[in-house]
Amino acid sequence: MPAPDPPGAGDPGWRAEVAEEAEDGFRAMWRDLLPIGLDAATGGYRRHGWTAADADCRAWFAGQARARGLAYEIDRNGNQWAWLGDPASGDAVVTGSHLDSVPDGGAYDGPLGVVGAFAALDALRARGIRPRRPLALVNFTEEEGARFGLACLGSRLMTGAVAPEAALALRDADGVCLAAAMERAGRDPEAAGRDDERLARVGVFVELHVEQGRHLAGTPHRVGVASAIWPHGRWRFDFRGEANHAGTTRMEDRRDPMPSYAAAVLAARAEAERLGALATFGRVRVEPNGTNAIPSRVTAWLDGRAADPGVLDRLVEETTRAAAGAEVTRESYTPVVTFDASLRERAVRVLGGAPTLPTGAGHDSGILSAEVPAALLFVRNPTGVSHSPREHAEESDCLAGVAALAAVLTDLLTTPPTPPM
Repeated sequence: MPAPDPPGAGDPGWRAEVAEEAEDGFRAMWRDLLPIGLDAATGGYRRHGWTAADADCRAWFAGQARARGLAYEIDRNGNQWAWLGDPASGDAVVTGSHLDSVPDGGAYDGPLGVVGAFAALDALRARGIRPRRPLALVNFTEEEGARFGLACLGSRLMTGAVAPEAALALRDADGVCLAAAMERAGRDPEAAGRDDERLARVGVFVELHVEQGRHLAGTPHRVGVASAIWPHGRWRFDFRGEANHAGTTRMEDRRDPMPSYAAAVLAARAEAERLGALATFGRVRVEPNGTNAIPSRVTAWLDGRAADPGVLDRLVEETTRAAAGAEVTRESYTPVVTFDASLRERAVRVLGGAPTLPTGAGHDSGILSAEVPAALLFVRNPTGVSHSPREHAEESDCLAGVAALAAVLTDLLTTPPTPPM
């Protein structure tokens, strides 16, 4: 197929073509990864952390690393690494993303960044690039938080953004805790936690990701550069009532928690629209969950996001006020992430003036940005749909993303880093 167009406005020094070997490798890797965790009934993916599907994804990553002669290892938090060059020398350029999914998620969110990382390495080798720094490819575990409820779990543990004792006690819907899940997969949960030795190896992190929105759709730009991630978090609302018979209990005698839950949902949506924020009650658990039984308890999770932390605070406050006595627990919170300005500008320059755009979605690069300079590249999404089987990106745009990532990596690997001021 013809080489993809440049992702940016066009810089004579920017080589937008992807080597044939990298194109072929991208297609082969994508084809091999697609069946893993696919639900034939929904067309979506169920690649939750530390499950059989996750194990298959991890085996795929290890196989790709070894096929390229890279040094392969798993860190103390279960994240997978593949190294070109000596990790001990430090100041490494790191790229990658994650392979897990939300329930019935799409094919691109996460895997595009991992497949793209291997394909970009193939492109560098095809061009005969000689790195002056180590290069690492990484697959972060449980980025979506679909099983244990905490997003970016692997990168949060590595950076100390979550205490290991709190993370290991998290339980899935079946009551299995993270510590037990790791043990079943052959990992030592007692080793989990902040990994200063590994962080010291990382000089910079660059993540390639499908855009989860429509900033680039309808524009000539196939690739953009993230400017910031909105502050966001998850809050658990516990509504308590009294179970009783749906056919014999008078309406005035009921202690039904469902109306309070419904009021919270409507209030969250109304406040989000008023404030220009985002609010989603996407997960709910009802007990005893019988059609002819008044619930005794409703547990629901609010996903809140806004461009400004004060706006997000007001959204949660108003939703809590409408929740009529619910017990509210903040389970996670990520403050606004502004990506390293010099690295962002460097990527924009390398890509010939690629556009910058904010996002409301969290990423491992956002977690890593608190420790090292990090950048996030977006591949155009024609519909903007994500976390759904309808998530899609054109192959030509994906290859443009690989070319963009290869160009940024080349610049970082072959140019000495700017000394600190």
